[in-house]
Amino acid sequence: MTIMAGMGSPTGTGVGPLLRGWRERRQLSQQHLALRADCSTRHLSFVENGRSHPSRELVLRLAEQLDVPVRERNTLLLAAGYAPHYPETPLDDPSMTALRGGVERLLAAHEPYPALVGDGEFRVLAANGALALLLDGVAPHLLRPPFNAVRTALHPDGLAPRIVNHRQWRGHLLERLDRQLELVGTESLRRLRAEVGGYPEPAGDPAEDITETGRPVALPLRLRHDGRVLSFLSTVTTFGAPLDLTVSELALETFLPADAETDRFLRSAVGQEH
Repeated sequence: MTIMAGMGSPTGTGVGPLLRGWRERRQLSQQHLALRADCSTRHLSFVENGRSHPSRELVLRLAEQLDVPVRERNTLLLAAGYAPHYPETPLDDPSMTALRGGVERLLAAHEPYPALVGDGEFRVLAANGALALLLDGVAPHLLRPPFNAVRTALHPDGLAPRIVNHRQWRGHLLERLDRQLELVGTESLRRLRAEVGGYPEPAGDPAEDITETGRPVALPLRLRHDGRVLSFLSTVTTFGAPLDLTVSELALETFLPADAETDRFLRSAVGQEH
């Protein structure tokens, strides 16, 4: 288990239009945002229309109240003529040693269940040994590090032919990708969305989607493996209060068994390898 070294925002050319775009996206009035950020509504209005120039501190306060992603907070500062506030430290930098160690311990502790760590563009930066079970049969060209989790899941040479409820899982992944695009709409993410959205769906009966009796608590990933169907529930965890761009975009995704049969198989198959 090793860590492998290695987003659209509102439109506008100045900090005022950018802030107004984020405020409208969050559906806040100027009065509400001004109250949250401890400034006058008049001053906020002047900032948005370019009649006043905000201080560095005000830009950061407004960004915090608007829940602007860390990377885009730097964009706001640059648009206002200030230096970026948040550094971007490579994951293999010596200063990241403690973080890497913590991530590796989390991944190891989740075994025998699969887990991975990805970045803001769904590239897999680290994984535990149990993830290999999910990736069985995936074409090698899709697994060159850092491979992309969404591409690998939906590509015809990836997991797609093995996903029983492919239409549902595809819809779930595309929704996640669209939400990420709303936050950090980089050109590379847009290209990824266009690419995976154009993949052909595997042949099969729509009835192969979820047919269990009753309503599942969350959408499972149902995966064919060695003559059986494994069922997983996924969770995504991020770091709280990040002060670095790299850390702000890391996400730990874990796959939990959704039924007793999957649990028993994982404990037997993966447990015997460790």
